[in-house]
Amino acid sequence: MKKKNSNPVGALKRTGAYMSSSMGIIIFALVLAALSAVMTIIGPDKIGKMATIMSDGLFTGIDLAAIAKIGVFLAIIYCLSALFGFIQHYIMAVVTLKMSYRMRGELSEKINRVPQKYFNTTSQGDILSRITNDVSTLQQGLTNSLPTIISAATQFVGCLIMMFVTEWRMALVALCITLLGMVLIVAIMSKSQRYFTARQKSLGELNGYVEEMYSGHEVVRISRAVDKVLDHFDGLNAAVYDANWRSQFLSGVMQPLMNVIGNLSYVAVCVFGSVLAINGTIEFGVIVSFILYVRLFTTPLTQIAQGMTNLQMASASAHRIFDFLESEELGDESDKTEKLDAVRGAVTFDHVRFSYPDSPDKIIIKDFSAEVHPGQKVAIVGPTGAGKTTMVNLLMRFFEVNSGRITLDGVATTDLRREDVHELFGMVLQDTWLFEGTIRENLVYNMEGITDEQLETVCKACGLDKFVHSLPQGFDTVLSESTTISAGQKQLLTIARAMLQNAPMLILDEATSSVDTRTELLIQRAMDELTKGRTSFVIAHRLSTIKNADLILVMRDGDVIESGTHEQLMEQNGFYAELYNSQFAQAS
Repeated sequence: MKKKNSNPVGALKRTGAYMSSSMGIIIFALVLAALSAVMTIIGPDKIGKMATIMSDGLFTGIDLAAIAKIGVFLAIIYCLSALFGFIQHYIMAVVTLKMSYRMRGELSEKINRVPQKYFNTTSQGDILSRITNDVSTLQQGLTNSLPTIISAATQFVGCLIMMFVTEWRMALVALCITLLGMVLIVAIMSKSQRYFTARQKSLGELNGYVEEMYSGHEVVRISRAVDKVLDHFDGLNAAVYDANWRSQFLSGVMQPLMNVIGNLSYVAVCVFGSVLAINGTIEFGVIVSFILYVRLFTTPLTQIAQGMTNLQMASASAHRIFDFLESEELGDESDKTEKLDAVRGAVTFDHVRFSYPDSPDKIIIKDFSAEVHPGQKVAIVGPTGAGKTTMVNLLMRFFEVNSGRITLDGVATTDLRREDVHELFGMVLQDTWLFEGTIRENLVYNMEGITDEQLETVCKACGLDKFVHSLPQGFDTVLSESTTISAGQKQLLTIARAMLQNAPMLILDEATSSVDTRTELLIQRAMDELTKGRTSFVIAHRLSTIKNADLILVMRDGDVIESGTHEQLMEQNGFYAELYNSQFAQAS
């Protein structure tokens, strides 16, 4: 995966290109931010003139009309400054919120376009952290940092010009002291960027681990692994703490540092200005103007420092977001026109060879060949790691074969679009998936035109009818954390969903692993009815559940070493018979 530059300028360029359609309104907002700063800069000069009028009129009489005129002018420019500031903040908030809305949508769509190997190397929690935490950090960083930096830079340059116009010697004194602060800020920023990047990365890793351990919390407790999990969590938490502490410490130094620089400038301006005023070189109002200018001159540096801190956090988040958005995608298959209209269900594995992309030297499927006739119930058995689930993943094109090919009704799966291949199969996995919604919504997920009669039929076939009718709202009962439902009932619901899909072919990966023996027999009858006339692939460790299969493929170390019916394989007295007898011995 290609890594992108994560410095602030690089992140801004990529984010700017991403937001190119809104660049006009963004520039308008930044111009308003600059105008707001310009309005603020005008104030000290006018206040200085007001102070001079008052000091000159102490003995001869103060010109109240002139003071009132200046006061009205100041009120107008300060109101305009506030208005411009509000408008630019509103514009940036709207633009960045739309950006984050679009970005989350694209990240969500991207999940369906990346190859399966990406999820083998990246945790779910880390991906979720990019969609939630990183997008929010980027949005807030852009909203707060860009206008602040533009406004502060304008104010800084404007104040510098006005200070030299007003009294160049005092301006040089203030500038020399301030330059020291700028050098220190640049040095701090160059050190802190890597900690902001580490902060977002470690936070993603922590989120991934928490999500992983929370989903398996019962297993953790039963395995008495709580202390081990907590120790690992403490390590990840410490990494987040360390990156946060270092980044926040370095960025937190900037504001107090600029406060010290600002106070030193105040003292220098007051002392040097007093000397000039005593000598009659400058008027009293110049000192007043300079004190205000020094405040306006040093404040932008603090704001720029804070803005750069936000920009660094946004940069680290942007790097992670674009790293995912620009990662490798599944190949474009829009040009494929091959279709299977009347599916018979003939499947051929022709010398299939496969290794996972991240371990190309470790061959999982070495030379797999098999013929499956339409309507056959095919069981794939073997020890753990033999390649059973891998074969199903290849059949569904979740992974691509290294060599050889798989055909459906004589058409290679690689000649069909992935979504067309997926539509041909109903699938029930060992890990059940239900979402928070009604039972009806879970059963008819992504299907239309399903009637209550069909729901009743499949639930009765799966032995779910009594369970559903015992619920307060029946099919309209909401499944949530507060709903008591067993693992077996969850599995039955996913089996019922597969029945409703009515796909021409079926894949059952340990579909009865979470149910008791009585329910298993009920499901077997339902499955026998469901698989009539459909080609089905059943992965099972419990060999008693696949005795009635038309074809049993026995796998070991990535090869099919035996094939036939249950009776034929038992007569061979080979590896299958050894597996079956060992399970029978354990059961007895």
